[in-house]
Amino acid sequence: MAAMRYDEYRRYDAVGLAGLVARGEVSPAELLEVAIRRTEDVNGRLNAIVHPMYDVARTRAASELSGPFAGVPFLLKDLMQDYAGVPTGSGSRALRHRSPAKHSEVVRRWLDAGLVVFGKTATPEFGLKGVTEPDATGPTRNPWSLDHTPGGSSGGSAAAVAAGVVPVAGASDGGGSIRIPAACCGIVGLKPGRGLVPAGPGHAEHLAGAATDGVVSRTVRDTAAMLDVLARTPDPGAPYPVAVPATSYVELARRTPPRLRIGFTTRSPLGTPVHADAVAAVDHAATLLGKLGHDVEPAEPGIDGVALARDFMTMWSAQTAVTIAAAKRDTGARDREFEVDTRLLAASAHSVRAVEHAEARARWNDYTRALADFHDRYDLLLTPALARPPVRVGELATPPLLRLGGELLLRLRLTGPFTKTRLWNDQVLANLAPVPFTQLANITGRPAMSVPLYRTASGLPLGVQFVGGLGGEATLLALATQLEEEFPWADAEPDL
Repeated sequence: MAAMRYDEYRRYDAVGLAGLVARGEVSPAELLEVAIRRTEDVNGRLNAIVHPMYDVARTRAASELSGPFAGVPFLLKDLMQDYAGVPTGSGSRALRHRSPAKHSEVVRRWLDAGLVVFGKTATPEFGLKGVTEPDATGPTRNPWSLDHTPGGSSGGSAAAVAAGVVPVAGASDGGGSIRIPAACCGIVGLKPGRGLVPAGPGHAEHLAGAATDGVVSRTVRDTAAMLDVLARTPDPGAPYPVAVPATSYVELARRTPPRLRIGFTTRSPLGTPVHADAVAAVDHAATLLGKLGHDVEPAEPGIDGVALARDFMTMWSAQTAVTIAAAKRDTGARDREFEVDTRLLAASAHSVRAVEHAEARARWNDYTRALADFHDRYDLLLTPALARPPVRVGELATPPLLRLGGELLLRLRLTGPFTKTRLWNDQVLANLAPVPFTQLANITGRPAMSVPLYRTASGLPLGVQFVGGLGGEATLLALATQLEEEFPWADAEPDL
């Protein structure tokens, strides 16, 4: 049998590749070598894979594998997705040599499904940004335009999937980190609802339940099949049980959705500008949904988006402070091993009183109730996934002079007063302005999905977001399948 060529490999999604292995038409070792060759062809330009695991993968590919994805090459995100004995760098120089003793629960489930992990993908430091440009490993680039970002924080995984290295890859989402890169790279990104995917064994929940693991993929059925792998079996160490449908997500994704009521908005919840292309992406989706027989009209939940953003950042900054403190304790890392932006964000948490943090966390209930009221009237909320097309690499980087000023404030221990100023608060909101639509689903714990229905005049992908109600994963998957059939995207390939 002739060795599989890349163009043959690229024609299949992960479910399709697993079928080839199951029928004996190709071996896991052959698939792995195609994926490695593709990595070597494109990664020098993309910088998507920052920690190759070729020897580990070749040993595994030569072993007896079983499960729904037996023999399929796979990549982990280098954040939260621990592979025992392999460093989890989290995009940080401080953790580049830290190797966990145990697999995380999601990695164990992926391995039990038969996947062959051969590398870990780039992420911004601790997943804190919507672009993937960490000091530790350098910027990751978008396969559709190397001058532009693939988004973040799952930017390395999204770039690898879009470039054809793998059909599906590990990702995670605490403020949009699955949906933002999926929208930037023209692929599918589902953030599952709170608690559906286990966070153990090192955590009960990530980011107070706002963050979850998942995948980015080229096809909806791969995303559905991966959700079955991650969510079908309860985690006995989880803080609470989560209801899972009796029918598999793969089967639910294949069912034609009923006539859905969909409310849409293109207004930024921060009151900041929204690019004409982002508006056009939603208008295009609304038109397509109408042709498919769904009821679509302008509507949005009654939520103060600025207040939500501030309460989100209160949690985000506190978690950053905790993460830095743990890294220092576990590895002996020093301040200079963390990025200035990361340290400033952590420092801002120390100026928040415990009662203020508790009040901000309590207001999450208000946002959840308001979104639930919206879902009483509409099955789904449609918004842009991004407020503008993917930015150029470096466009959102902190200017050198401001980095120097931040370093000075940190050394003089003046960050507390500074983070109480209007200048700081305005800067925090400005940083969220390109991605103001995604945090709502994290705070409320609702499932949300980026679907690649639109491209700009220059050919850059620009996905749209659907936010579902409680337990709405099946509705999102079924609608995405219907849209995929009407507007196929999986075969689109960047010219690398």
